[in-house]
Amino acid sequence: MKFFVDTADTEAIRELADGGLVDGVTTNPSLVARTGRDFFEVIREICTITSGPVSAEVAATDAETMLAEGRRLAEIASNIAVKVPLTMDGLKACRSLADDGIMVNVTLCFSPSQAILAAKAGAAFVSPFVGRLDDISTDGMTLIEDIVQIYDNYDAFRTEVLVASIRHPRHIVDAAKIGADVCTVPPDVLRKIARHPLTDKGLEAFIADWAKTGQSIL
Repeated sequence: MKFFVDTADTEAIRELADGGLVDGVTTNPSLVARTGRDFFEVIREICTITSGPVSAEVAATDAETMLAEGRRLAEIASNIAVKVPLTMDGLKACRSLADDGIMVNVTLCFSPSQAILAAKAGAAFVSPFVGRLDDISTDGMTLIEDIVQIYDNYDAFRTEVLVASIRHPRHIVDAAKIGADVCTVPPDVLRKIARHPLTDKGLEAFIADWAKTGQSIL
């Protein structure tokens, strides 16, 4: 499974990338706005930190303007994945951008039927939002399971399932068991994966025992 970090915080991306945990980055207008920086400056910097896909979202809602914005975003760097909403206009823009050889991430997917349309439109990624479904008492992981099963039925579907709206480590484990291609994860959730109380307890014991020997490795 690939990990995309879901943030526009370049320092957090660098920290996680240094640990080999970043295969790509996803952003959205809200995440970029929180930085208080110029949109293009932030996206350009992120593209220098990782060679993996960097999702940058269009602001328009009509197909023609989405297409124009998507082409401009794609000029930032070769690893840009243009992010468009899962609407009829978004799918139309996706098809045109994909035909131009541009990666497209179709976002805000909430049903298997929508995911089929994204694949038909040539999306490189489809982003089903599990956390938002959980918020309305619907099992988000059932959606992931359905999409993975459908995509596996058709060799012509090359779209990767990018699990979005991750809220906790269990979402990641469940998505991996199902066979999703990517999880896009906020930095704090990604850090939580490494932590376990028994790991901390064991490390304390090892350090204490080593200190008793009075030795040094260096």
